[in-house]
Amino acid sequence: MFDNSFVNRVFYKLLCAVLLPGCMLWGALATWARAPAGTAPATPSLELPAQWQGQPLRPLALSDVEQRFARQFPGTLARMTDGRQVLVLRAVQRPTRMLHPAADCYRGLGYRIAHQQLELDAQQQMWRCFEALRGSQQLRVCERIVDARGAGFTDASAWYWAAVMGRSQGPWQAITVARPL
Repeated sequence: MFDNSFVNRVFYKLLCAVLLPGCMLWGALATWARAPAGTAPATPSLELPAQWQGQPLRPLALSDVEQRFARQFPGTLARMTDGRQVLVLRAVQRPTRMLHPAADCYRGLGYRIAHQQLELDAQQQMWRCFEALRGSQQLRVCERIVDARGAGFTDASAWYWAAVMGRSQGPWQAITVARPL
């Protein structure tokens, strides 16, 4: 009724129809599994500024805690200093709950948080600022998140929901500045 060549063609077509999607899925999963946590394919790296408020910047090594966090973070993380203050720069490619308020980080490191308020800087940009106190160490910390269009956020939750709902477009840059008091 059917010749062998017809049966062979049907068999091979069915075999390809079943195996090809499985192989593609396996390849995609293998590639994803090899990628280090916190990285995404073709993610542009954070372009570090050469200066801050007219002062030259130099990079600082990430602490062990920051390195562990950076491995899971969906973006890039860098620390820099101008010799008087420390900047933490995070570039974010997609909305994430891992971009949380700096006050939460400082609390987690054992600091007491005081005097939280919103402040305008000399360029009329809004920042969320607070004092972080631990033992004799006192820091003034200010932060903001800026989207690709230049819109700023002082609240991580407001940024997250704006990003998820499509009202803010990435990539985003979160800037945290800490200086001793």
